[in-house]
Amino acid sequence: MRRFAFAVLALAATLLPGAGAADTRPKPPAETALPAQHADWTRILKKYVKAGSDGITRVDYAGLTASKTDRAALDAYIAGFADADLSARTDANFAAWANLYNAVTVRHIVERYPVKSIRDGYLTGPWKEVKVRAGGDEVSLDAIEHKILRKTWGTPEVHYAINCASYSCPNLPAKAWEASNLKKDLDAAARAYVNHPRGVTVTSKGLTVSEIYNWFEADFGGSKSTVIEHLLKYAEPALAEKIRAKPKIVRYQYDWSLNDAAKLKKS
Repeated sequence: MRRFAFAVLALAATLLPGAGAADTRPKPPAETALPAQHADWTRILKKYVKAGSDGITRVDYAGLTASKTDRAALDAYIAGFADADLSARTDANFAAWANLYNAVTVRHIVERYPVKSIRDGYLTGPWKEVKVRAGGDEVSLDAIEHKILRKTWGTPEVHYAINCASYSCPNLPAKAWEASNLKKDLDAAARAYVNHPRGVTVTSKGLTVSEIYNWFEADFGGSKSTVIEHLLKYAEPALAEKIRAKPKIVRYQYDWSLNDAAKLKKS
């Protein structure tokens, strides 16, 4: 009887799934979130970027200028790019270069604050003169925008990722760009700008659009019609209907006044 009982148990062990052996069935992969690579910059942005009721974000340059601790943190964040490998065409490196551009721009304003415009004291602007060590080389803001971001990635969304400290520029976000959410966040930035009067306004004569679409027309397809196609891609339904009714660009506009949060307190 014992031999019979042992035989039954042995047979059961071969039939029962997982009995007497490790379960080798594939398990679903664990969900892992990519760590935030630019948390230090996000902390500064959250503290000093202020959203206005007009849909424009502005920077508390006065507050950052007065904080030695946060200015040191900003310097340390920027210094972290000095010898980083930023050569590959990846979302992570797009985020890195765009964040660096914005951080260096904010620091430049803080170093000269108070000013009325980023162009104060310059014939055309500071972009070729303001330089930083990144990726093992010394690069200017101009080089980051034109020779790295535009040349390497070749996407019009570059223009929604970088901020020139001006009223008419696409918003400086209140958090850093991160590879894990890059496409989603760039789409949101594009929609926010296109659907704001700074991006496009429809008049009885046609469209008044940002100078960005004139200066960088080539990035938006190379013609006024492809610029309009780009605007329609991000326009909300009501705005898209108005654009289709007046599909002609008649004027460009741009306001270089500083995106200073001090203006929010006065309004």
